[in-house]
Amino acid sequence: MSDVAQAWIERLNEAIALTKEVQTHPEAKAKFAALEADLSGENPEMLVLLKRLWDECISAQRGSAFWKEMSDAEKALADGAMAASIQSKQNYMRLVQEM
Repeated sequence: MSDVAQAWIERLNEAIALTKEVQTHPEAKAKFAALEADLSGENPEMLVLLKRLWDECISAQRGSAFWKEMSDAEKALADGAMAASIQSKQNYMRLVQEM
């Protein structure tokens, strides 16, 4: 593999690493756009494929982030319900003991 190809792979890996957090997606898109501009004259067919894969990567990361947030919210609700249930049982036990 040539040094140029290796450099492109490293740049792509940097952009992909930035997609892990939704907050860094604009920076990731900027890095990919710069890479895309550099690759535009080399192999247009491969660039179309790479662009499609990039779009899918961004979409998958956003979907993953969304479902993680939903999971965290569901966990918080379940934890709150469990705490309320425990408190209710403790209150009931105190009431029974007072009788």
